Amino acid sequence: MNSTPADDLAAGAQRQSRYRQYVLLVLCAIYAVNYIDRQVVAILLELIKAEFGVSDSLLGLLSGPAFALFYATMGIPIAIAADRHSRVRIVSICLALFSLMTLFCGLAVHFWQLLAARVLTGVGEAGTGPASQSMISDLYAPHERATAQATYAVGVNLGVIVAFFGGGWIADNYGWRYAFLAAAIPGFVLALLASQTIREPQRVGSASSAPIPTFRECVNVLWELRSYRYIVFGTAMSAFAGYGMAAFIPAFLMRSHGLDAAEVGALFALVVGLGGGLGTYFSGALADRMSRRDVRWNMYVPMIAALASLPCWPLLLLSSDLAVTIAAVMIPLALSVVFIGPCVATIQTLAPTRIRARAAAIQLFIGNLIGLGLGPQVVGIASDLLAPVVGRDSLRYALAVGAVASCISIWSYWMASRRLKADLAGT
Repeated sequence: MNSTPADDLAAGAQRQSRYRQYVLLVLCAIYAVNYIDRQVVAILLELIKAEFGVSDSLLGLLSGPAFALFYATMGIPIAIAADRHSRVRIVSICLALFSLMTLFCGLAVHFWQLLAARVLTGVGEAGTGPASQSMISDLYAPHERATAQATYAVGVNLGVIVAFFGGGWIADNYGWRYAFLAAAIPGFVLALLASQTIREPQRVGSASSAPIPTFRECVNVLWELRSYRYIVFGTAMSAFAGYGMAAFIPAFLMRSHGLDAAEVGALFALVVGLGGGLGTYFSGALADRMSRRDVRWNMYVPMIAALASLPCWPLLLLSSDLAVTIAAVMIPLALSVVFIGPCVATIQTLAPTRIRARAAAIQLFIGNLIGLGLGPQVVGIASDLLAPVVGRDSLRYALAVGAVASCISIWSYWMASRRLKADLAGT
């Protein structure tokens, strides 16, 4: 029987739905590889410290500013290119580049070589996030974006599972260098897959065919959106707390509670990977559902997540009992990236079509300079300053700066919620 135009239309819509799900899955996998390469160093810090004999401040530099400075600053020029040229090609090239630099991390024989490789890892990773977020926003309607962006953000948790569980096991059995070498391999495969199977999405929106604004014009437009400013600052504070914990809680558990790399890796994989992945996805779905009634729920969701974490901080930092510490660490770690889906979706909806990649890159620039750049570094410096007083327990007290940053993020999301409706309405 011949198909009707309605049948053909339905079949085409189904194919498009399956295709965009495939694209989202590949981009999520790329984000996971991004986080494997980024976070595997955290489970390896104690082993790197033992081999090279460096201080916590230098370990903070390795896991924070060395990566974040170039990751953040290169994100803006690459995002400008993504607003003008093929985002698929940009993602594929950057993915291959940061995978190559991760490979070089495993080959370093001096600490400065490892530091240099981490810097260049940041250059490569800078190109995947903004371009991916922009593509997702062209594939999904505004009322679907928080769920789609949260699904993409689950890549963070998948990456953490592999980085901590796999990285810890490999480090304990074969050495920390092999953990870097193993982390590099998936990126080369995904770079080839993305370049060959993903088509450049059509840019959608009322201004998709308008002249591309200059970077100065882009900044001026975004600066006028007060909610955007608060969202960016709030995500930076959330990232400060999250990256500070992710970088040094493994070392804290090893030093103060006697766990080894494999045990800490399994714990992080379970809590941050599985628990955090569920929290990240369902936070996006919840934000999409509730924001249909009131768009401010995109801010309320990360605000509530940060509030729920606050009672756990004193137990995490002060308890000498391992079971209590592990129980207390679960909620802050599992909820540490809940903000990504709702906040990224809101930024992509606030920003005009032709500056979406740059809106994402500016948020990543500020968020990563403050969060990834300063979070681990401040914790490392605080630990070194406290070490003469409290000895091996210095990280226990240094990690308290994360609780302060989390409180500031709550205030920022509340302030963003007060202005969000007006900014979306253009008033």
